[in-house]
Amino acid sequence: MRLFDEVARSGSFTAAAELLGYTQSAVSRRIAALEREAGGPLFERRARGVRLTPAGHALHRHALAVLERLDQAGEELAAIHAGGGGRLRVGAFATANVELVPAALKRFAGRSPGVEVRLAEGLSPRLVERLEAGELDVAVISDYPAGLPAGGHTVPLGEDRLLVALPDGHPLAARAAVDLADLREETWIEAAPSGQPTLLVTACAAAGFVPRGGLRVAEWSGKFGFVAAGLGVTLVPELAARAVPRGVVLRPLGAAAPTRRYYAALPDVPLPAALAFVDLLCEVASRTGTMAACTTASPMSAGGSPPACAT
Repeated sequence: MRLFDEVARSGSFTAAAELLGYTQSAVSRRIAALEREAGGPLFERRARGVRLTPAGHALHRHALAVLERLDQAGEELAAIHAGGGGRLRVGAFATANVELVPAALKRFAGRSPGVEVRLAEGLSPRLVERLEAGELDVAVISDYPAGLPAGGHTVPLGEDRLLVALPDGHPLAARAAVDLADLREETWIEAAPSGQPTLLVTACAAAGFVPRGGLRVAEWSGKFGFVAAGLGVTLVPELAARAVPRGVVLRPLGAAAPTRRYYAALPDVPLPAALAFVDLLCEVASRTGTMAACTTASPMSAGGSPPACAT
């Protein structure tokens, strides 16, 4: 198509050959082969060069469209390989979407405005499944309750302490920290089905009691509402602390606080844009003292390693 276009533009087999680095005979053979495929002559051979036949004009019009699309494809692929274009599919668990992921995406949009970002929210095990199926380019996951995936790469981001959410005016709300054992008589607002092991159940067992179950509410915003109404207390991941409404106070649980770790998960061959986004997740996570201090890394070259974070 490019050879055909150059012959059409220059009106000469010789000129097209010189421009593209062919011999004049090679150009003649290639054009003759194209004419056989096209079912008839594409050029009129004249004493001083060649010119398009009506069939040649028709094919040239389509050739220009094809060449333009190929140029666009080349530009798009170059942008994807450079991390400045294409699409980035990000998955994250709910509380990571309170502050961590939005803050990183804001920075990412400023640095890579040509990348289209698509966001999916879900539980960590499901996000890992989607990452392994090629449906996500990066996933922010926690190691609770299913642990970490066996394949791909995981980049440590931080440790997420669980705080206790109390209604404003609760007798323990005035304390700087709360001992978990002091909550043995409280009614707990939980999300998990009854009987399923949770960080709360494990931590309370270590404190010497079984938590008294109450209402079961799946969404964090709903749990906050029930706590504010004085219907119970609940555990809140530190990642979600900024989403706590008025009427609810958060208190740390000291050394007995349940914790989980959270990570950025990448496929075996990550996109440059995904690596750049993980760098920004590390930057955002490092701003909070309870999170990991992350060292940012440049996009991984072939055979390299993803960003590394040192806790």
